Amino acid sequence: MACFFEGPNMLVIDPDICIDCGICVGECPAGAIVTDDTEDGQKWIGLNRQFSKIWPNIQFQKDPLPKADEHLTELDKYNRFFDAGE
Repeated sequence: MACFFEGPNMLVIDPDICIDCGICVGECPAGAIVTDDTEDGQKWIGLNRQFSKIWPNIQFQKDPLPKADEHLTELDKYNRFFDAGE
């Protein structure tokens, strides 16, 4: 869990701390984590690196955000919901 950082409505993974074990991909209940060896994963590296430097680290798994299940099948969540907390 040391590589996870929490923002207002999402988590990011510090790519410099992550050991690329892939366990989190299967454990994410929202299916929101993709490996960085894919095209989809590549587009998230910069955002993850940027926000993991300013958001607080989390050490323990927390419950999903309220209404998280309602958003599982929605597309373009980043553009519709991302909150940098600034």
